[in-house]
Amino acid sequence: MSNKKTEKTYGENKMGVMPEGRLLASMAVPMMISMLFQAFYNIVDSVFVSNISENALNAVSLAFPLQNLMIAFGGGTAVGINALLSRSLGAKKQEDADRAANTGIFMSLCCAVAFALIGIFLSRPFFLAQTDVEEIVNYGVDYASICLGASVGIFSQFCFERLLQSTGRTSLAMVTQIIGAVTNIILDPILIFGLIGFPKLEVAGAAVATVAGQILAAIAAIIMNIKFNPEIHISLKKIRWHTPTVRAIYKVGFPSIVMQSIGSVMTFAMNKILISFTTTATAVFGAYFKLQSFIFMPVFGLNNGMVPIISYNFGAKKADRVKRTVKITIFVSITIMLIGAIIFETIPNVLLSFFKASETMLAIGVPALRIIAIHFALAGFCIIAGSVCQAIGNPFYSLIVSVCRQLLVLLPAAWLLSKTNRLELVWFAFPIAELFSLILSSVFLKLTMKSANKKMALTNE
Repeated sequence: MSNKKTEKTYGENKMGVMPEGRLLASMAVPMMISMLFQAFYNIVDSVFVSNISENALNAVSLAFPLQNLMIAFGGGTAVGINALLSRSLGAKKQEDADRAANTGIFMSLCCAVAFALIGIFLSRPFFLAQTDVEEIVNYGVDYASICLGASVGIFSQFCFERLLQSTGRTSLAMVTQIIGAVTNIILDPILIFGLIGFPKLEVAGAAVATVAGQILAAIAAIIMNIKFNPEIHISLKKIRWHTPTVRAIYKVGFPSIVMQSIGSVMTFAMNKILISFTTTATAVFGAYFKLQSFIFMPVFGLNNGMVPIISYNFGAKKADRVKRTVKITIFVSITIMLIGAIIFETIPNVLLSFFKASETMLAIGVPALRIIAIHFALAGFCIIAGSVCQAIGNPFYSLIVSVCRQLLVLLPAAWLLSKTNRLELVWFAFPIAELFSLILSSVFLKLTMKSANKKMALTNE
């Protein structure tokens, strides 16, 4: 249903009145599709790079913590913008909504400048801290310095796509992500292998293709906001620092940034543990992260579709709509993750074959994928539970869960299991950590929903 038809039919923003299941589908399905495209082009990078050498694949894998840190700041800032903007619209506070959008744009640009400097000056020390294999270091520096040096594309893409999502225009956000993904997929083989007259850039070519797709997607998102998003008023004069708005954005966004940044710390430390066995183990770990994105990305898309619905209806004091949306989202998330677990358990060798896996890589990777996939269904619940806490004002619950899961359970468990000198046991750290996360997430979700219901009931009275 188009936005125009929706508004005509329901008389107000669809997030406040459309049936929850249908609303979630209209919001989340486009995001899930666009996330699948993102997962596809992420894996295409590694598939093409693996055709160069295993060291090239290792370089891209070892770059993941830096990329993840960048995504953490971009995504966390966007989450804060999304929640604040949706809540302001739900409460009919247009001025606050506009200020959230314009201040959010400013903060995204600040993040882009910071990460460009990190990419240019710190890429080589980062790789040297992980390995002394010269080829891996050189490939890694080429890749990371370009991806971070031109980070204005990904930060702008995050920000302007979330502005579209915040007002329910998820189909337009999907189009921008598809534009970026298709651009990357087309340019990857051309720039990596030097086709149709272009120079052969190898790993650097994968980075150039990535940032080109991000920049093009960002431009498309900016144009669509200007032309098709009348609920938000973007003004160059208002794209500046505003302390109360920055504080409100990062009240929600900061825990998300920390949570995903912790993921970078975890990945960096896991790579250090795994590389002590063999560099092939880090290649397997990198391949796993690319493969699991096909399962997790649709759940994140579902999650992104849920957040503005919950924020809007919490702001509008519609408790029943909040509760039903949470239940539907959790059910769909767990279903998706169970399907993913079945795939990983039944055909891990086929999945690894996309990366030109050697016999050694298959011997390590097949049991690794099967063991890690045990935790998928639990993760589906935990992802949604954490975002519900963020969307309605308890973001630090999610932060506590993430810190405990990755730093206090997963890494110590992996380190202790590595002392057995049996690599296959190290992978059990993932399901162990997720079980702990499930317990905490269940408690925090119950507390959050109870508190939210009290606030909405008091206001309605």
